[in-house]
Amino acid sequence: MAAALLMLGLTFSWGLNGVAVKLSNEGFSPVLISIARSSIAALCVFAWCRWRGIPLFERDGTLGAGLLAGALFGLEFVLIFWGLDFTTVARSALMINTMPFWVLIGAHFMLGERMSLLKLGGTVLAFAGVALVFSDRLSLPDPEALKGDAMCLAAGIAWAATIIVIKRSKLSSASAEKTLLYQLAVSAVITVPLLGLSGPAIRDPDVLSTSALLFQAIFIVAFTYLLWFWLMRRYPAGGLTSFAFLTPAFGVLLGGLLLDEPLSPRIFAALGLIAAGLVIVNRPTRKIPPA
Repeated sequence: MAAALLMLGLTFSWGLNGVAVKLSNEGFSPVLISIARSSIAALCVFAWCRWRGIPLFERDGTLGAGLLAGALFGLEFVLIFWGLDFTTVARSALMINTMPFWVLIGAHFMLGERMSLLKLGGTVLAFAGVALVFSDRLSLPDPEALKGDAMCLAAGIAWAATIIVIKRSKLSSASAEKTLLYQLAVSAVITVPLLGLSGPAIRDPDVLSTSALLFQAIFIVAFTYLLWFWLMRRYPAGGLTSFAFLTPAFGVLLGGLLLDEPLSPRIFAALGLIAAGLVIVNRPTRKIPPA
């Protein structure tokens, strides 16, 4: 029961994150937000590791994979933040949360994890939902939103690629804190050269946009990510990942409720298809006992 309540809180927080990004974009450029978010969160995670005595600097063969994972992490969040300059929170939440399906495809070809027909069916459902989002004109704020949708879809692919890198490398046996710190520290550094791409770094900062940025860095990244890793160690992964469909659901609803974004019937239909796909692909595979 406690794990279920925590997962509800986490998925709600991750759904709310899109709203926070949209608000912080009012005060700062997307690339600056990515740099600041990763930098602040990295300092918080580093302080946590020092307090808990978690080793970070021993040679364990994770450096190369850590640098690659960090680069992908940085690309993912630049695409998300920049994409939200163009599209809505609801549409972006559906695009980003296609990640499990890209992982499923990547694992089939790169990790030797065979995709069952049932999981293939779940993936097809999800991509039907993606097609609905791109075809929906009622929730489209303007034609440039399609650019933001594509960016957020690419962010979901980058997120999946990060997971594949972790699974294929020695990062899979490293502590969650070290893996997260690689992603935060590397992404903060490598995105600096991109600072001029999304316009002026400082737009119109105020209390709300600054608070939204700090909320993302301190609460979403430094707290909820570590809490997620703690839950993954303590409880069966299958039970936790069954909550995955709630993140896009909360993202769609919170975008409509808090930002007054248009929510068309087609967006809700897309949410239903993607949620159904998530439930299917996260179902544990039944193992047939030997005869």
